[in-house]
Amino acid sequence: MPGKGKKGKGQSKSRGKKPRKPEVDIFSPAAMLNLYYIAHNVADCLQLRGFRWPGAPKGKKGKNKT
Repeated sequence: MPGKGKKGKGQSKSRGKKPRKPEVDIFSPAAMLNLYYIAHNVADCLQLRGFRWPGAPKGKKGKNKT
C-alpha cells in the first residue's frame, strides 16, 4: 500500500537488571537540615522518613492547593 510507513516493532530496551538507586544516608547533615525545616515534631519526623506506627492516620494524596 503506498503512503504507509513500516509498522514494525522498534528496538526494545534490554530487560536486564534495573539500575539500583544509591543508598541515601538519612542522618547526613543535609538531610537533617532539610528535616529541621519540614518536620514539626518527632512523630512527624519519623513519619516523613517512612517509620509509621500502627493506627497512624493516612495522609491524603493529591491535595488541591488553591
